[in-house]
Amino acid sequence: MPSYELTLLLKILPKNELAVILKRAASAIFNTGGIIRRIDNLGSRSTPYKTSSHGFVHKEASYFVIEFDAPPAKLDSLLEEYNRDVDIIRNRIFKTNDESSFECTIDQESKPAPYRSEIIKMLEEVKKKAARQRKYKYNCGLDYYPFQK
Repeated sequence: MPSYELTLLLKILPKNELAVILKRAASAIFNTGGIIRRIDNLGSRSTPYKTSSHGFVHKEASYFVIEFDAPPAKLDSLLEEYNRDVDIIRNRIFKTNDESSFECTIDQESKPAPYRSEIIKMLEEVKKKAARQRKYKYNCGLDYYPFQK
C-alpha cells in the first residue's frame, strides 16, 4: 500500500474534544483498511487567511498531520467523510515519496573530484550543451571583434 500524509485543520476546541475528533479521523482510516504510521500535533495557530467551512468563518485552527498507508481506491471515500465532518475545517491528502536507498562506497568518495563518476557525468552534460549552442561567426574579415564587449 502506498504511503500518504493527511493534513487536518480542526476547530479550536479543548484537548478532550480534539482527541475525539482525531479518533474519528483515525477510525475512518482503519475502516478503509489503512494503517496509521504517525500522528503529529503542530499546535494551534492562526490561519493564513480567513477560512469558511460549514457556515462558519475560522481565523484560527489546530493543525495535525497523520501519516498512513491505505489502498488508493479508498481515498475518495476518506475525503468525502472528512468533508462532511463539521469539526474539520480543511483536509488534504498527499502521497509521500519513498526515500530511495543508495549505496555509498568509500572508494568512490575517497577519489578526487575529477575521477568520480557523478562529476564525469556532469562534465559530459556540459560538453553536450556547449556543442548544441550555435556559435556566431563574424563575416567582416577581421580576426578580432571590432566593437567593445
